Amino acid sequence: MRSSIHIPAPEKAPGDAPEGFDALHFPMEKIRNIAIIAHVDHGKTTLVDQLLKQSGTFRANEAKASEVRIMDSMDLEREKGITIRAKNAAFKWHDYHINIVDTPGHADFGGEVERIMKMIDGVLLVVDAHDGPQAQTKFVLKKALENGAKPIVVINKIDRENARPHKVLDFIFDLFVELHATDLQLDFPVIYASARDGYAMRELGQPAETMEPLYEAIIKHIPPPPKSNISYFQFLVSNLDYSDYLGRIAYGRIVSGRVKVGDSVVRIAKDGRRERANVTAIFTHVGLAKVETQHASAGDIVGICGFEEAFIGETITDSEERLPLPFVEIDPPTITMQICINDGPLAGREGKLLTARQVRERLIRETRTNVSIIVSDTDTAGRFEVQARGEMQIAILVEQMRREGFEILVSRPEVIYHRDAQGGLLEPLENLFVDVPSENLGDILQSLAGRKADITHMEHNPHTVTVQAVVPTRGLIGFETDLVNCTKGHGIMSHLFKEYGPHRGEIPTRNNGVLVAMENGVSTSYALETIQERGRLFIGPQAEIYEGMIIGENARPDDMPVNPCKAKKLTNMRSQGEGKGISLAPPLTMTLERSIEYITPDEYVEATPKSLRLRKKILDAHQRKRAASKAG
Repeated sequence: MRSSIHIPAPEKAPGDAPEGFDALHFPMEKIRNIAIIAHVDHGKTTLVDQLLKQSGTFRANEAKASEVRIMDSMDLEREKGITIRAKNAAFKWHDYHINIVDTPGHADFGGEVERIMKMIDGVLLVVDAHDGPQAQTKFVLKKALENGAKPIVVINKIDRENARPHKVLDFIFDLFVELHATDLQLDFPVIYASARDGYAMRELGQPAETMEPLYEAIIKHIPPPPKSNISYFQFLVSNLDYSDYLGRIAYGRIVSGRVKVGDSVVRIAKDGRRERANVTAIFTHVGLAKVETQHASAGDIVGICGFEEAFIGETITDSEERLPLPFVEIDPPTITMQICINDGPLAGREGKLLTARQVRERLIRETRTNVSIIVSDTDTAGRFEVQARGEMQIAILVEQMRREGFEILVSRPEVIYHRDAQGGLLEPLENLFVDVPSENLGDILQSLAGRKADITHMEHNPHTVTVQAVVPTRGLIGFETDLVNCTKGHGIMSHLFKEYGPHRGEIPTRNNGVLVAMENGVSTSYALETIQERGRLFIGPQAEIYEGMIIGENARPDDMPVNPCKAKKLTNMRSQGEGKGISLAPPLTMTLERSIEYITPDEYVEATPKSLRLRKKILDAHQRKRAASKAG
């Protein structure tokens, strides 16, 4: 079985195959399909860089050869240092073709992770040589082991001064046991590496200059794609992409048979419907580039065009009589938020995309490639309900829309409730992992108690304490803000969806009220100096203000109307404060995630290409009072 890639052969590089090998064809036993797993900032993307570069994927004079974090192609990924969208790449080492899939490390992007496991036969587990395996690593590794993937452990950053690779290896073994790994999976090979410096070794202390030991481990320990005794074409859709020219591209692994451009094939939908269409294009990868090919066969990871309605988990095969391939169900969304068109007084000043139709089309486009987001219309025109895994996932979507020129309003996240067989209310619960400095432990435990968390485990380290707890998802909304404030930025948290459990009762939201502007205008230093005595400001002088906009946090629990636009009256009488300068504290600038966590159910975050503003849903103060009295 052979697949063909029609591209010019690259210049010879150190990792190239011996003379006489045909670089355009790969027998099935020469293919390796692997995913790469790591916690945020453990060096996964840097490791992929080295694997691509040292294999000779890029010519020495190519711009990519000197670039860092090549896989993080989205601006947001580079800024935040996290992987958001799963991506494919491929490289050739000697006479082997290795497909490599990057996976997100954050649980909110779990929808990206689960489907990837259907494409691969092995995983590289990258772990920091000091930090050891973290919560998000556990989440992705669990999915990989459940799917029977063969693991290779890469202990990265061994060049760090505080590296403790032996201790970390013990932690990894304990984690495998905890995740019920099979005896075969527990017998994992270990490679010690420094991705930044570009070397790997099988044993500590060995001389090492290249990633050669890691390449060899991949070839030796990761099995080739399983051979099928079925001769006809079967393909499982595991990922989606979109092209303005070709429409939807369905990515996945060919389980059996072969396919070529022009073939008539059948899509088996999740509800059992069959749809026939012709294959209009087939894509494979060389390095990070999509490359068109005329045919592909079993074991290849490819993209197939031709079905505009293809969805993840569906089967593409040769005839209507075939049975669909099994697919792992994806965890359900746990939170819901509303995204609305911007109807504020400053709408249209910064963005170009403002209408309900444009916002709806953009949200629907997101669902084409993001399986864990669900978008639905509401009874109100211009208001859409978005369900997702976590608030970070929606914050990333909103940030992308801002950068594309949209102006939108975002509501506070609320959890999605279920009912049990007896009609009892169920809510999503999460496993929470918090690492805090010892002196802040009391404050964090108090905060968790107020959020109805059950502490399950506590471990005291020399300077920090690791706390594990089970907490309702709604109790996590705003917790990261509390953690950052309480620990002065030293606290670390991560969380994983556990299950739906009984409702745990009322959880108080924000303790403080807000300072709400009374009129439209431009803020003045004179007015803000008086207002800052009432609380903490979110704006500075010369900012455009409108009625109903939130300009700061009140020191008391109730909301307070203020006038930040009041100017100093000019008279010919000398005042007592003449000559005394105005002193303003710097305003608190909040990120999009912090803003979404901060607001209450009667408030919105207004997100535009250049500004983030907080505002009341009902801008007019009299109408707000009337609505509050009706609700009360």
